[in-house]
Amino acid sequence: MKPSQEIDNLIANNPDWKGAMLAKIRKLILDSDSEIIEEWKYMGSPVWSRHGAICLGNIFKNKVQIVFMNGAALADPDKIFNAGLEGNQRRVIDIFEGDEVEEAKFKSLVLAAINFNQAKRKK
Repeated sequence: MKPSQEIDNLIANNPDWKGAMLAKIRKLILDSDSEIIEEWKYMGSPVWSRHGAICLGNIFKNKVQIVFMNGAALADPDKIFNAGLEGNQRRVIDIFEGDEVEEAKFKSLVLAAINFNQAKRKK
C-alpha cells in the first residue's frame, strides 16, 4: 500500500475527533509546500518530508501528537510546541479534544522545518 493510502486508512479507522484532527493537520502540512512527500515509517506512523523528515503524526487514546524531528533547532516565537521540550532534538505538539490549531502559525513552523532541512543539506 502507498503511504498516502496508509494515512487515509489511519484517519478512516479513527472516525472521531482524532481522525478529523489528523486529517486537518495533514492538509495544513501538504498545503505548506507542494514538494512535501508522505511516508509511512517507524512501525506505522505518517511522516511528512522534504529534504529530510519534517514531522510525524500519531493518534493516541486521548490526543493527536505531532512530532517535529528537529524541533529543538526551530524558533518557536508563537509557543506552538507544548510537549517534549526537554529533548535536545525533537519538539512536540499535543492536541487534545477541543483544542484549536492556529493554521498560519502551524504552517510557518512547517516551513521553518523545511528551511532547516535545506540548510542542513548544504553543509
